[in-house]
Amino acid sequence: MKLLWFFSHIALISALAISPTEASSDNKTPAVHQMAHPSVVRITQEITADSNKPGNQPANKPSDQAKPSDLEKSLPAIVPEAKVSDVKKPTSYHQRSNSYATNPESDPPRYVRRLSDIGVERFKDITWLEVGLEHRTRYEWRNNDIRRIEGGEDNPFFLRNRAWIGIKDILDPFRFAVEFQDSRVYNNKHAITDQERNEYDLLNAYGELHFKKALGADDRGNDRPIRFRVGRMAYETTDRRFIARNEWRNTTNTFEGFRLNLGREANDWELDLFGLQPVLRLQTQFDKANDHLWFFGGIGTWRKWSEIATFQAYYMGQKQTADPNGFTATSRLDRQIHMPGFRVYGKAGNILDFDVSYNHQLGYSGPNRVDAHGYTIEVGRGFEHTWKPRLSAFYGYASGDKDPNDNVDNRFDRFFGFARPWSADHYVIYENLKAPKLRFEISPTQKLGFEVGYGAYWLASKTDRMFDILDGNISNTIKDPGFNRDRTGQSGDFGGHAFEGRIRYQPTPRINTILGYTHFTAGEFVKNRIAAQPTHVDQRSGNTDFLYFEVLISLL
Repeated sequence: MKLLWFFSHIALISALAISPTEASSDNKTPAVHQMAHPSVVRITQEITADSNKPGNQPANKPSDQAKPSDLEKSLPAIVPEAKVSDVKKPTSYHQRSNSYATNPESDPPRYVRRLSDIGVERFKDITWLEVGLEHRTRYEWRNNDIRRIEGGEDNPFFLRNRAWIGIKDILDPFRFAVEFQDSRVYNNKHAITDQERNEYDLLNAYGELHFKKALGADDRGNDRPIRFRVGRMAYETTDRRFIARNEWRNTTNTFEGFRLNLGREANDWELDLFGLQPVLRLQTQFDKANDHLWFFGGIGTWRKWSEIATFQAYYMGQKQTADPNGFTATSRLDRQIHMPGFRVYGKAGNILDFDVSYNHQLGYSGPNRVDAHGYTIEVGRGFEHTWKPRLSAFYGYASGDKDPNDNVDNRFDRFFGFARPWSADHYVIYENLKAPKLRFEISPTQKLGFEVGYGAYWLASKTDRMFDILDGNISNTIKDPGFNRDRTGQSGDFGGHAFEGRIRYQPTPRINTILGYTHFTAGEFVKNRIAAQPTHVDQRSGNTDFLYFEVLISLL
């Protein structure tokens, strides 16, 4: 009953961020939102009042992982610069990567804080309870979006509300946490998919055994714990390319299963073992695990020389039993993929920073043998200037299926990794791809930042697909018509190129805003695939424009 009480109140709080007059995503007349419980409203008012008093402005969130987070996912959070007198010599071995958007979300997520830190006097001694409330609104304008068969303009509004409650320390070694999320889209002219909507569901709901000093301590005195977590969980690891929450998207990846961690991020070494079933997002029903698919593996991290380089070696795998009722052709196959890989990132003195990874995939997919590989290379340099300019160059490669008739599947599988940093408008992902990119970033102040980038996209194999064009996305709503692949290879291999720009501004520590724009110029492959479907696809140049504005608010 207590858990039900919690969910009902969290749902009401989250609903406050949605205007009662907004149109429903199903074009139904929305019900008027009910007034939240008086005690919840009173506490919220106290938080607002107390947090505006001198000395009660929010500070950086402490974490067991000692983990500063970079907000790509939307964008890096901008925080006030610390005074020299406030900076303590670090004891953690962890070093962040300077490569673009590759630092995983903190655990718990960045919007979560100890109750003692929210600025309410009566809660100042409650350090064992973690809470968080977050709301995000994003408006998008898309012109002739090539992800769709239908061209023209689209002007959707995306709303996402999250809430977190967790208990630590007081019941150790037992800990638990629950994270709620409600995702909706309005004013969307296309069929709504599980990438946009997932109403009233759970991202995290797990119990954990946490033994703080089970493995002693490292050379710098950091406790080396053992942590065993069971239940539903959403998290990110390595460079987010294979396991990610996918923060840009309006809905979030999550799993059910277990994780066993030996050590933690602050230690000189750490081992992460997992066995998980991905959760199927059911939009208006409670999500459930995919009983036909297991995702498993182990990730070892060595940080002893992290001031120069951090090493990660890992094995990840998938085993799928055929689902005769599966929505996609792939889900109706028996599949098994094994992927060994490694990643190295760090700094070459004050000259360059680097991030390199390589992955090979073996196994089978239905009657075909799997043989695929992918790699990424990024180098960058920051310059000594008050505006903190940084220039970086990136190249990513993922193999595609070379011959659709040779019983060998060469298409690289990104598993459950992020999509957007490959392409801001989400036209390509980490498969069948050759992608060079250049990026320049500056931060004139701690609250203001600018980014510009240029990227070009070729297919690694012109007989394989370009993932997310012409309704070729993998969802449980829209059937793939197959327009995004030319098995003959006659459509060419150049997908196109794009200019990207973003401005981020953080007016207060609790509010982050982002304005972004991308112009995509179609290459021969996109133009030819549009021209090849005259009765199904709006005939257009393939060039697109994408503009968006996003506001992310931490409510505690």
